[in-house]
Amino acid sequence: MAEENKVILHKTYASSYAMRVELARKIKGIQFECVDEDLSNKSPELLKYNPVHKKVPLLVHNGKPVSESLIILEYIDETWKTGPLILPQDPYERARVHFWANFIDQHLIPSTRKVWSTTGEEQEKAKEEIMEKLRILEEELKTTNHENDNLGLLQILLVTLFGSYKVYEEVLGMKILVPENTPLLYSCVTSLNKLPLVKEVCPPHDKMVALLSVYRQKLLKSNTN
Repeated sequence: MAEENKVILHKTYASSYAMRVELARKIKGIQFECVDEDLSNKSPELLKYNPVHKKVPLLVHNGKPVSESLIILEYIDETWKTGPLILPQDPYERARVHFWANFIDQHLIPSTRKVWSTTGEEQEKAKEEIMEKLRILEEELKTTNHENDNLGLLQILLVTLFGSYKVYEEVLGMKILVPENTPLLYSCVTSLNKLPLVKEVCPPHDKMVALLSVYRQKLLKSNTN
């Protein structure tokens, strides 16, 4: 890769936020150098280029850092014009996609974290919060043309968040994404999971089970301390 167009992605293996960026770069056909970070011993480059949050994903393009996954995705879409669009060109449609992307990050994901860090009645309450937000998202899918083979911003967010829904079922012992409750969302995610680009990015089922089992135990332990 030419030095004047050097792209480095700092990531961790199981980060769904980093998976978003990896999927976007495959959609655009961009060559990245990937740096796998140990978040218990962060690299000097990560601390230098992302001094505020000190977390992944971090994109460094020609020495210029871009952090936060949604911002990185938009940067990629605007910088590399080749390949499919990740965001709509129409200003209204673009604003609408931004709204639902923020809904996922600011409302849906915090509810999913509660499910991982709780048990019993508290976990059931968190599950109901998720189901309610998924129903809201389902209504949006009814009114918008979200073709399952089109990997736009919302599709990237949905498949990196819920693409491993079978892993969640195995580790948590509960079903969250089910066709009876949200058929369009279920259909969208299962169809996206079959795409070659998605298969390249998403970790194997068994490895995700092992990683998320450890993640859940750590969260449960921290809540009891």
